[in-house]
Amino acid sequence: MLGGGVVELSVRAGRRRVMAEFFSTMKIGSIKKFSLVDFPGRRALVVFTQGCDWECPYCHFRSLIRPARFQPPWPEEEVFALLENGAEGLDAVVVSGGEPLVQPGLAWFLRQIKERKMAIKLETNGSRPWVLQELLAEGLVDYVALDVKGPLGNYSKFAGCEVDPGVIELAMEVVRTSGVDYEFRTTLVGGLHSVEEVRALAPLVHGARRFVVQHYRGPEGMGAGFNFSPPSVVLVDAAKAACGAAVGEFIEREVS
Repeated sequence: MLGGGVVELSVRAGRRRVMAEFFSTMKIGSIKKFSLVDFPGRRALVVFTQGCDWECPYCHFRSLIRPARFQPPWPEEEVFALLENGAEGLDAVVVSGGEPLVQPGLAWFLRQIKERKMAIKLETNGSRPWVLQELLAEGLVDYVALDVKGPLGNYSKFAGCEVDPGVIELAMEVVRTSGVDYEFRTTLVGGLHSVEEVRALAPLVHGARRFVVQHYRGPEGMGAGFNFSPPSVVLVDAAKAACGAAVGEFIEREVS
């Protein structure tokens, strides 16, 4: 019969195993095996995680944010195997989503990538700045692409749920002061953003190293009842006029 001390040690060991399993779990919905555009200057593999804490009404990655549409996740080992095989001369990994910061195994996953001498770009909505700060402090991220959905005064409209604007401000400050390369980016959506809202972005991104305006493209096969469209020339020109001189570098980009 086992003594109480032995039982307690066994329980603790079991708990450690369960926690290790939990914190080393990544739900990977899909991957892009090679990209020259998602991490400029790098030959990158792109990982798209499952799950998001927001419901942006214009999101065209529904299969990554709606649990009912999730496919069986890719095993992390398959990602590591691709990196170790050196396919296409890969030197970087982009972690996107979904929302990567909701993944309990994200830090563990990034450590595994770093052990393989890869640069890492993280794409995030900024909803968990405390997690982002920990990753940056540990040196696990080389480049951050932080979404700025719209002006803070009406942020919930763009996120599709209640959002504390202070959280977004904190995320932006974490990125600005991190010392790593970064971009703030806004996907302009016809039928959602107004010219006034685009102009209101200027003080929010003022002084940023890089501000990227992405042109929304709707999912294929949507009927006439779908309310969103690519941004008009007027909307894009408003972004250029309001924000172009306020940031270090202003970039226009199609959503990849």
